[in-house]
Amino acid sequence: MTVEVTPQQSKLSKSVNLISDYIASDNLLSIRKNNGELSAVDSMYLFAIRVNNGNLSETLLSLTFSTVPYREVTIQMPLLNFVLNYPLTSANEKTFIKKNENLPRYLFFDSPTNEYGDMDKLAHFFGSAFLSYNSNIFDLGEFIGYFVEVFEENFKVQSKIDLRDIDVNYYGRLFGRLIKKNKKILPSQILLLRSLNIFRIKL
Repeated sequence: MTVEVTPQQSKLSKSVNLISDYIASDNLLSIRKNNGELSAVDSMYLFAIRVNNGNLSETLLSLTFSTVPYREVTIQMPLLNFVLNYPLTSANEKTFIKKNENLPRYLFFDSPTNEYGDMDKLAHFFGSAFLSYNSNIFDLGEFIGYFVEVFEENFKVQSKIDLRDIDVNYYGRLFGRLIKKNKKILPSQILLLRSLNIFRIKL
């Protein structure tokens, strides 16, 4: 048995639509080609801040959904005979396809050189940043980051835990903590830090 779940329309949906339109635009594609992947990520972030009227929490959340390269998550429930198809908040199909074509994907020194690259890592980065930015007592980002990986493995969303996802989650949490103190910090500075660390380890 397959169960379809429909997401509720919200302010978040409107932000995701606007940000997705921007990612799908020729403007962002031009920035990627002329200035590089990390400049394009910064441009997306600054655009999302404007869309969300300077609210960093809403900015990070809307970027998380805008950068997910999937329209829905298929969850196979263990021990039960049904599959749950949960649609994620996303733009219309045409924009969604173009958005995925334009998403920055060669983000790190060790990014795969295939067509997909690290397309899914921005959602991990901004999602972890959102959790960290909103964690006032203790950092929920690390706990939830590990939980999501284990959840994906146990509920057959993916075949095994991806250690690179967990690594990118760490840098997302770092970004979330740092922008609490300094709102001028850009994602590219933290993403570059990961590449420098990987490069140093490989030397």
